[in-house]
Amino acid sequence: MSMSEGHRPSGAAGSSSNRTIRFAQLIAGLVLFGTSLALLVRSGLGLDPWDVFHQGLSVASGLSIGVCTIVVGAVVLMLWIPLRQRLGPGTVANVVLVGLSLDAVLTIIPPTHSMAVRWTYLVAGIVLNGIATGAYIGAGLGPGPRDGLMVGLARNGRSIRVVRIAIEVSVLVVGWLLGGTV
Repeated sequence: MSMSEGHRPSGAAGSSSNRTIRFAQLIAGLVLFGTSLALLVRSGLGLDPWDVFHQGLSVASGLSIGVCTIVVGAVVLMLWIPLRQRLGPGTVANVVLVGLSLDAVLTIIPPTHSMAVRWTYLVAGIVLNGIATGAYIGAGLGPGPRDGLMVGLARNGRSIRVVRIAIEVSVLVVGWLLGGTV
């Protein structure tokens, strides 16, 4: 059969399906990422630097940590403009879905005083964070806002290592001063 008889090249049909799978992978990864952060928060045993910052803002403002995560993500995206960073659909989804799922899961996972349960939350949160990060980055639909900031700042010949450390230490210290859990 020729193309005029209704056949599409084999890659055309697969690309739509592939994009759907990648989008589903992105959504699942971001929801799991928010879930992993909720586990870390519930552990009470410490957070990554950005979430120390988000938690500190939450303590200082009275807003939920998820809302603070969304607001900070949106502000960081605004910092992309002068850096001429290109966002993808995954970048925008990251800003919204991580904070929403973080808050949603915090309503489900009860706080605990049991050290064994807290350590279980911590370890499960760390493992799930790695899986979730691989899923949303592997979808290839755009970097997270914080990673894009780092790449944009390092673009002009700065060491990505130095830029990353400077950003992470800055948000960690500010978050800790605001009341976040280090």
